[in-house]
Amino acid sequence: MSEPLIVFLDAATLPVPLLTVSAPHRWLAYPQTSPCDVVERLQGATVVITNKVPITRDMLAQLPDLKLIAVAATGYNQIDVAAAREYTVGVCNIRDYAIHGVAEHTLMLILALRRQLLAYRQRLAAGEWQDAAGFCLFAEPLHDLAGSRMAIIGSGALGQATANLARAFGMEVVFVERKGAAQVRPGFLAWEEALATADVMSLHCPLTEGTKNLIGATELAQMKKSAILINTARGGLVDEAALLVALQAGQIAGAGIDVLVTEPPRAGNVLLDVQLPNFIVTPHVAWASVETMQTLADQLIGNVDAFLRGQPRHLV
Repeated sequence: MSEPLIVFLDAATLPVPLLTVSAPHRWLAYPQTSPCDVVERLQGATVVITNKVPITRDMLAQLPDLKLIAVAATGYNQIDVAAAREYTVGVCNIRDYAIHGVAEHTLMLILALRRQLLAYRQRLAAGEWQDAAGFCLFAEPLHDLAGSRMAIIGSGALGQATANLARAFGMEVVFVERKGAAQVRPGFLAWEEALATADVMSLHCPLTEGTKNLIGATELAQMKKSAILINTARGGLVDEAALLVALQAGQIAGAGIDVLVTEPPRAGNVLLDVQLPNFIVTPHVAWASVETMQTLADQLIGNVDAFLRGQPRHLV
C-alpha cells in the first residue's frame, strides 16, 4: 500500500516554516488553488490542508480517497461539514493559537481610536502643531482606556485573552449575552444593556447564520455616540454599509476592523472608499504575527500527524 498523500492547496497563506509530518506520507503543496482545480489536485489524496480554499459537497463526491480536511485556521465556513460527515471525512481546525496576536491587535485599534492617533497624525502633517499658539495642539478629544467599559461579544479563548489585556489597562470588562437570549447567564450583560453602555464594543465570535450582520443599523443606533466598534473576528458580523453611514453621521465615535465580508476585496468595498480620521481598516492581519503564524503552523502539522497515527484531534 502506498503512503498517504497530503496536499496543501494554498500553502502561500502560511509563510512560515512547516514541521515535517512524522508519519510516513507523500507531500504536495501548491501556493494557491482555484476552486475549479481542487478535484484534480486532490485525486488520490488522503489528507487535504486548506486555509481558505472551499471544499464542497460536489468536490467530496469526486474524492473517494479523502479522509481528512485539515483547516489551517480556526474558521471553517468554507468547508461543507455536513457533506464531510456523510462521506466520512474528518474535519479538524486550529484552536486557541492567536490569543496573543488577535488580543494585541484589538488593543492596538482601541488605543489608536481612543487616543485619536490618525486624527492627530493628519493634523500634524497639515502643519497645525507648527502653527499652534501653545506648546500642544488641542483638537480632537482624547479618552483614557482606564475606567471605560469594554463589552466583548464572544467569551472563548480570544475574547478572554482580549479581556485580560483590557483589564491591564484598567478597563471594566463585560461579556455580552447572545442577541435575543431569553435569559442572561451569570457573569454576562444583557445584549441591549451592553449596546447602550459600552465605550468599546469588540467582536470575538464566529460567523454563523445566527450572527450574520449581528451589528447593523439598529444596533449602531443603540450605541453611545462616544463608543467605538472593533471587529477582528469575521467581516460578515457587521453590516458594512450601515457602519459607514454610522461613522459618517457621527452615530458612533469610531471603528477599527481587520476583516471584510469579501476577502480580498478585489471588487472594492464601501469601507475602503473613504478616509476618515476615526476609522481604521487593517487587511486581516490580526492573526499574522510571525510568532502567531508559527504557532498555527506547528499545530496544523500536529493535527495531521495525530490523524495519521489514528489519534485525531481538534475535530469539528
